[in-house]
Amino acid sequence: MRLLVYPHELRIGGSQINAIDLAAGVAAAGHDVVVYGIPGPLVDYIEKRGLRFLPARPLKYRPAPSRIAQLAMIASRERIDLIHTYEWSTCLDAYYGAGLTLGVPLLCTVLSMQVMPYVPASVPLVMGTAELGDEARKIQSGGVWVLEPPIDVVHDHPAIDGSAFRRMHNVAKDELLVVSVSRLAVDLKLDALVRAIDAVDLLADRYPVRLILIGDGPARGALDARAESVNSRHGREVVTLAGADLDPRPGYAAADVVVGMGSSALRAMAIGRPVIVQGEQAFSEVFEPATHDLFLRQGFYGLSDGSTGAARLAEQLERLLSDPAYRKTLGHFGRQVVTQRFSLERAVDIQLDIYRQVLSSPPKRKLSDATRSARLALALEIESHDPRRKRQRKVREKKILAAAESGSWPPAELMAV
Repeated sequence: MRLLVYPHELRIGGSQINAIDLAAGVAAAGHDVVVYGIPGPLVDYIEKRGLRFLPARPLKYRPAPSRIAQLAMIASRERIDLIHTYEWSTCLDAYYGAGLTLGVPLLCTVLSMQVMPYVPASVPLVMGTAELGDEARKIQSGGVWVLEPPIDVVHDHPAIDGSAFRRMHNVAKDELLVVSVSRLAVDLKLDALVRAIDAVDLLADRYPVRLILIGDGPARGALDARAESVNSRHGREVVTLAGADLDPRPGYAAADVVVGMGSSALRAMAIGRPVIVQGEQAFSEVFEPATHDLFLRQGFYGLSDGSTGAARLAEQLERLLSDPAYRKTLGHFGRQVVTQRFSLERAVDIQLDIYRQVLSSPPKRKLSDATRSARLALALEIESHDPRRKRQRKVREKKILAAAESGSWPPAELMAV
């Protein structure tokens, strides 16, 4: 097979790394794979994985007319058998050019935590959780599969040494280290990050606890300020923002407990660390036998009641930090689960089977699908570029970041979404 893989962006993030790892696995199985996308920090990772990269034009509209034409040209020139896109905007770039005009088969993976209405109903779809797969089948006429985030369990393993990471950040031998690896983004991530800081703040008087956040993004300044407030209050380094790292494995390995969501939680489990899975609206649960089935159904993320404060997470952290034997048990349990169910090798086999199914019976394109998706995407673009809407979003984001910096959490602007 000759395949083109198109991640929605090439900044550091779980969805993008999953796409690249799967593409490399498919290439290792003997197929010709090229990765296409807007250049970003992960281009080096693409090349390190032995994949060929073709740059896309960095345009601001979704879908992008010139990118639609560029993809069609590449598909024709490279004799592409199938285009695999990640998220809805890249799907439409491929759909309206190479898909509709050239008849190139198309597959779309959506790892967002909702079924996106912009994907044409006839496009075969891969979702990241069983629950979302069930939702997608209600509206998609094309095939729907579920493929959970793949983890390279050979690359991510319990023998990784985290001692150098602890020394680099001056973590004492008697300190209990909590680590989070995440984009420091306002949407999806910020609620969990603020609650992680507030939870260790609640524990820092009674435990020698440290929190290190690995990652970067637009919320960095606000989180730095909140961390500094916690550190000042306790007279010691309690919270550290370490910045982005293309290889966060030593950070996972150094941790006594990892807090996070999605692929980050799974990578920590592969490295043998106990994990508290976070989500939004104050969601957090320890991954353990009692919650195993919950997370396999809904994914390593969740929504809760939006209660104020971080008491729930603090109680969960205290339960694990005070019980080293149970932390060790959970580390073994998590590694076993990831190896058996989430390994990259298993995911590559599943994905190759999906490719074969799509190629064996390509769906028929429907004009009604194309028209509906174009209408919805156009309406979204008009709204996103409307000056009044832009001002409203900026005001909302400013208030959210102000609350993350030093105010009570969560702010009303966040809870209203």
